[in-house]
Amino acid sequence: MFPTAGSIRPGALAALLEERGFESLFFPDHTHIPAHTPEVFDVAGLPDEFRNGMDCFVALAAAAQTTEALQLGTAVALVTEREPLVTAKAVATLDVLSEGRMNFGVGPGWIFQELRHHGVDPRDRWAVMRERVLAMREVWTEDVASYHGKFVDFEAVTSWPKPVRHPHPPILVAGNGPRVAERVVAYGDEWIPMLRPGVLEEIDRFRRTVRRPGSDEPIPVTLFGGRLEDVDEYARAGVDRCLFWPRPMDAAAARRLIDHTALALGDRLAS
Repeated sequence: MFPTAGSIRPGALAALLEERGFESLFFPDHTHIPAHTPEVFDVAGLPDEFRNGMDCFVALAAAAQTTEALQLGTAVALVTEREPLVTAKAVATLDVLSEGRMNFGVGPGWIFQELRHHGVDPRDRWAVMRERVLAMREVWTEDVASYHGKFVDFEAVTSWPKPVRHPHPPILVAGNGPRVAERVVAYGDEWIPMLRPGVLEEIDRFRRTVRRPGSDEPIPVTLFGGRLEDVDEYARAGVDRCLFWPRPMDAAAARRLIDHTALALGDRLAS
């Protein structure tokens, strides 16, 4: 859910979810939305929360303080629009505040004018994402970190705190398409595809065929934007985590929705 100024507070939402037995809470990310764009992804029809959603990292910090076991994450952080040294510190800080519960979902962005406002050529977005994620991994795992690439370049950086989870919080790589498996294996830990026609077949094939070098273990999959009535079908396809995506709502409406969803899921929450 996008947390907004008029919706249930992030900490209250997180506490409700933990009380009802849910596994995780993820927040989306947009630093801003262009007032208009003439390109393929038109912003005119976007729901208001894309424009007025809170910062995902600040909201997750609030959620961390009201929970003890709930997994927290971004779905997804647009790392092409976030400076990597600043973002690395934010993610590590969240992992410390939550005592190792941070999950870092990353994506390249899809509104081209939004990317340009951050100085990123949309044609370079996948390459920029790769370098920034790899650079952040160096910051998290090395006392003195360096990274030299086309889009990210720094030498002898020190940055604390280090993440609680070793070697770093799981990196969930977003995307649907022919090269997503390559990207997940290259710089991610899990895959986070969006629900769309044919995605369950893609997930089934990914789970059966994609492995890390030297490992026989399937790579975890989080499905973004799933439907409550189809969770059993998702499980059969190999989905490990299903993220529902409701619109922002006040505290009373959120409680009703969460209670309804928990009742419908029943024993699946415990599993």
